[in-house]
Amino acid sequence: MVKGYGQAQYLKTQVTTVDGGKLIVLLYEGAIKFLRKAQESIEAKDIKQRHNSIVRALNIIDELRNSLNFSQGGEIAKNLQALYLFMNRHLTLANAKNDPKMIQEVINLLASLKEAWETILTKPEVIKSSAKSSAPTGIRI
Repeated sequence: MVKGYGQAQYLKTQVTTVDGGKLIVLLYEGAIKFLRKAQESIEAKDIKQRHNSIVRALNIIDELRNSLNFSQGGEIAKNLQALYLFMNRHLTLANAKNDPKMIQEVINLLASLKEAWETILTKPEVIKSSAKSSAPTGIRI
C-alpha cells in the first residue's frame, strides 16, 4: 500500500460525508494548516515550500469565496467576500515579501471565522436548518 493512502482515503470519506457547515470548518482548518506550514518554510528558508503552501491556502480561500450564496446570505455573504478578497491580496503580498507576520494576520482572521462557525454549529436550530439545506444561510457547498 502507498504510504499516506489510508490517510487520504479517510480524509476523502470525511469530506464527502460531512454536512456543509462542518465542511466549512474543515476548509478553514486546512487553510490555517497550510499557512502555518508557509510560516515554517519561511523560517527554514524554503521558498518553494512557502510558495506552495500559500497557494494551497489561497485555493481553499477561493473555494470558500466561490461557495458564497448572495441571494440567501445578503450582507453576511458580501462581508465574507470582502474578507476573502482581503486575505487573497494579503497572502499574495506576504508571499512576495516573504513576510510571516502578514501570514499570521490571515491565520488570525481564519481562526476567528472558524471559531464563529463552530459556535453556530452548536446551535440546535442551525443544525436542523443545515440538515434541510447543505449549509447554513449564506454559504452553498
